[in-house]
Amino acid sequence: MTSKATDRPRPAGRQLSAGLPDEAFVTDGLLTKRVLRAYALAMLAPRAGERLWDLGAGTGSIGIEWCLLHPDNTAVAVERNADRVQRILQNAGDLGVGGQLRVVTGGISDSLGTLGAAPDAVFIGGGVDNATLRTSWELLPSGGRLVVHSVTAESDVVLLAAHTEWGGELTRVAVESAEPIGRLTGFKPARTVTTFAAVKA
Repeated sequence: MTSKATDRPRPAGRQLSAGLPDEAFVTDGLLTKRVLRAYALAMLAPRAGERLWDLGAGTGSIGIEWCLLHPDNTAVAVERNADRVQRILQNAGDLGVGGQLRVVTGGISDSLGTLGAAPDAVFIGGGVDNATLRTSWELLPSGGRLVVHSVTAESDVVLLAAHTEWGGELTRVAVESAEPIGRLTGFKPARTVTTFAAVKA
């Protein structure tokens, strides 16, 4: 006997939650992976009509998914590598948010003063220095959210100091995925990521 649940047609269209499959993006490997992307977007807490700065955008996945969550959301992606800039533009077009996402080619420190209206949230991926972190925090309005990912000990030190001064949440996220080991299965760990998330009072 077939249940009503299995009789229902499969819904069409894209998922409504954050965390698209990694395969949805064209990338050279510099990509915030699905689990960490979903976590980052949850901490960024986008609301309708808000603006994100995605600093060190890589593949552009954070800014793109921010825009996908509401048609009135916008993002500015900053990326210094010209090839990656082209991939961001391609991904934004392929996923239907080309009109919501602006891409700036350049280094983060040189670009911060040129990005226009203040953001409602800032994401910094991969690593951060103290000057960039402080400038980003200062540019946020009251209620603005800052989320940073770190994969280096040097950046971890910066984030620990920020957590001590500003509060927020400092978390280490470790993900392991199953893969074959001969005829059996084992879990392979991905690089552990330190995440800092704070809301400006």
